[in-house]
Amino acid sequence: MLLVLAGAVCAVAVGAGLGAPLALVLISLGCVEAVSLVFAEVGFSEDRQRARDAERAARRSARPAPRRLDRMRGHRRRLR
Repeated sequence: MLLVLAGAVCAVAVGAGLGAPLALVLISLGCVEAVSLVFAEVGFSEDRQRARDAERAARRSARPAPRRLDRMRGHRRRLR
């Protein structure tokens, strides 16, 4: 975003010989940066979703802890 703004300022402030190409380069780089950030955010959100799905699958497949066979204080031993 700042590169686009800097390119617009350069187009106005710098002379006609150097201002137009400099503005073109800066505005182009700013647009490429913005599109790259959008694609990066889409990729990061897909990674987060995959991690959440894997965590849910791990929780579903987890077996409950085995029962303790030793006696607990004040309780009789139960074997099943």
